Amino acid sequence: MKKKIKIKINGKQIMINDNTKLHVFLKKFEVPLNKVAIELNREIVDKKKLNDITLKTNDKIEVVHFIGGG
Repeated sequence: MKKKIKIKINGKQIMINDNTKLHVFLKKFEVPLNKVAIELNREIVDKKKLNDITLKTNDKIEVVHFIGGG
């Protein structure tokens, strides 16, 4: 049985498998990476580094959608 950890995404606490990579997590939730910014623990994540980041207990992810206007 895989160990689970708690994280928050957009303020909602969820349980995920330990050692989950950020890019795998975002793909599972079908996050449209070309239309959003990803914030991890209050810092914007460089999308080129998504494969290198392993989520840890109590990480806080915010998916920020871009909104056009004029």
